[in-house]
Amino acid sequence: MDSENKTQGTEFILLGFSSLLSHQVHLFLVFLAAYLATLMGNLMIITLILLDSCLHTPMYFFLSQLSCLDVCLSSVVVPKILVNLLRQEYTISYNQCLAQTFFLIGFAGCEPALLSVMAYDRYAAICQPLHYAHLMRGKLCVQLSVAIWLWGFLDSAIYTALASRLEFCGNHLIPHIFCDVPPLLKIACSDTSVNELSTHITGTLVGLIPLLLIVLSYFYILSSILQIRSRIGRHKAFSTCASHLAVVTLFVGNAFVNYNQPSAGYSLEVDTLISTMFCIVTPMLNPLIYSLRNKEVKVALKKLLKCWRIA
Repeated sequence: MDSENKTQGTEFILLGFSSLLSHQVHLFLVFLAAYLATLMGNLMIITLILLDSCLHTPMYFFLSQLSCLDVCLSSVVVPKILVNLLRQEYTISYNQCLAQTFFLIGFAGCEPALLSVMAYDRYAAICQPLHYAHLMRGKLCVQLSVAIWLWGFLDSAIYTALASRLEFCGNHLIPHIFCDVPPLLKIACSDTSVNELSTHITGTLVGLIPLLLIVLSYFYILSSILQIRSRIGRHKAFSTCASHLAVVTLFVGNAFVNYNQPSAGYSLEVDTLISTMFCIVTPMLNPLIYSLRNKEVKVALKKLLKCWRIA
């Protein structure tokens, strides 16, 4: 009981920026700009989908969920980084560390499931167009959305509960820019075998299974697209999937590198870069990918800007 109370009073020191102490002002400005861009881009997508009736379809419903997840994922990490850079104190309390881990893994765990549902939506639209309205009916979309959020945070609850049992024996230096399970396991002095087993099992369920469903969906989508005789028809069908494929590639690539490091790990600088890509750059780029490649989003944005000008 005493050791548990001692652990709860621990204050960790985040070492992610230890080699960049002379660039704190520049780092603050870069992270602030990236965070504001993430907020504005994703909130713009959500606003367009809410206001434009042409975007009230299953595909855009799930896109709004993706934008919401990106805002939440970035908000778990960046504000604390900004505060630490401003104060020039790279510390985080034990309770804040566990809370950050819980929400980070929860939001990150929701995204693969959401991307797999979005892939199924594209499969239904291209491969089963006559049955699309039934396959992606409104009630089912809401149920899938609720299941995605429950799925992600069930995984997060398991991770965090196991992380809360770790002991650190006076080692409070986290080689990272925020709290996450892998860096906590690196500095723990207690047995981490259960945590590592849980990481492999839940990683397979939360990451690999959705990825396999995405690959399966696109196998059928590609087969259907190749059967379209018209070149214009093939291009139009594939263009509806291009943005989603780009987002999947970006997220899966960054997540794989972030959570599947070799046992020796990368250098602190490389770890920082990978984490920044996963939690900050990817959420910032997602709305850009959809807005630049999606004609309906661009039309909705022009209509909204026109309304603002008239007002």
